[in-house]
Amino acid sequence: MSTSPEESVSPDHSPSLVLRALPYADPIAHALVEEVQEEYVVRYGGRDAAPVDPAEFEPPTGLFLVAEIDGVPAGCGAWRVHAPGVVEIKRVYVAPAFRRRGLASVIMTALESTAARAGHRSVVLNTGDRQPEAVELYRHLGYRPVPGYGVYATARMAVFLGKELPTPDQEQEDGSWAS
Repeated sequence: MSTSPEESVSPDHSPSLVLRALPYADPIAHALVEEVQEEYVVRYGGRDAAPVDPAEFEPPTGLFLVAEIDGVPAGCGAWRVHAPGVVEIKRVYVAPAFRRRGLASVIMTALESTAARAGHRSVVLNTGDRQPEAVELYRHLGYRPVPGYGVYATARMAVFLGKELPTPDQEQEDGSWAS
């Protein structure tokens, strides 16, 4: 994906989609993270207990992206270094009014692409079995089971997935990956 933060990714004149890199503590990012946390409360009965240091999402060792459609914050996603050459995807979220339009896939592709361009070779993430749409999306994007890690390593509802990232030179102009 050749898109950089602050660049439109909608070539067909449909609603304007822009991905912007923002600090984790930015008010827009913070509001979206709070929406994610509320989603966890509804689905799991509590907020995500995984420790998060906002500095972990600052370039070059991390990235927090906000997706805006026609100037309205519609979703977000982030990555941070998990281990040498490995990033962890966090806080992938699409606001209810913008769901079922492929926005989560766009966010994931941008996160994977920016992580690969930053020199990382694989990605892991943690979701839960009460988020079947997320599990389905990740599997569709090529994610496979990986060993558990962190505070949810042994939680029975936790789902741990990961995949290898292609090198940046394998990226196609349309944002897909060459095989």
